[in-house]
Amino acid sequence: MSPQERITIYTPGSAVRHPSRLLADLFHDIWRGRGLAWRLAVRDISAQYRQTALGLLWALILPLANTAVWIFLNSSGIVQVQETPLPYAVYVFTGTMLWAIFMDAMNAPLQQATAAKAMLAKINFPREALVMSGILQTLFNGGIKIALVLGVLLFFGIYPSWTLLLFPLAVASLILAGTAFGLLLTPVGLLYTDIGKGLPLLLQFLMYLTPVVFPMPTDGWAQTLFSWNPLTPLILTARDWLTGFPGDLLGSFLLVNAILLLLLLFMGIVFRLAMPMLIERMGS
Repeated sequence: MSPQERITIYTPGSAVRHPSRLLADLFHDIWRGRGLAWRLAVRDISAQYRQTALGLLWALILPLANTAVWIFLNSSGIVQVQETPLPYAVYVFTGTMLWAIFMDAMNAPLQQATAAKAMLAKINFPREALVMSGILQTLFNGGIKIALVLGVLLFFGIYPSWTLLLFPLAVASLILAGTAFGLLLTPVGLLYTDIGKGLPLLLQFLMYLTPVVFPMPTDGWAQTLFSWNPLTPLILTARDWLTGFPGDLLGSFLLVNAILLLLLLFMGIVFRLAMPMLIERMGS
């Protein structure tokens, strides 16, 4: 037997009875699946852009279109938006790009698992590689969006300060949030396609409760909803660090990230335990 081979022994006992062993196996498979995750990400990114006329621009078209719509609505007076700390075009553009990164991260787990149904039924491999592949693809597409955002900031005469060094942490927190919430929906989404079809509608509604195209309300029920939205400190802190502001919600930002880390760990365990049953269900 070669050193790379590993024997897996299946027993009728529940893995939940041995949490330390369960966590050790989880992290072991994450490490073991890193090469496969990279190859899957490269394959999917190449396939995504190879047969398109616009290529990498597809990573920008949807956020740009959304930005153009909101600038038109605000400038025409159809929608009245309160004064923003940045020029509204910059405010909505940065918010839309940051939201797109979160949205890509949230969609990725279900999309990757759905696309790999045939492979899951035939090949035994670390399923965590699918999640990691989605994260890598989100990072790639997010890098394109961030490069465009930086160019727009310079065009408007907004020069990032030292807080730009913290900005990657804010992007990582958005990907962390998207992955955790995406894993929460993936087990059910693999069984019922309604989840995947309804997710864009849910994300669109959630965007209006987050300071993406609207500034933070100062009073009323809207202020309460925005304040209790865990994505609010993530979006605001990311935008502040990107545009040179120090960030006023650092405490909330750190608290939300701590909770998200615990949620991601918990959902990683749920994903690991649920996948064998889901694969059997999908194959029957």
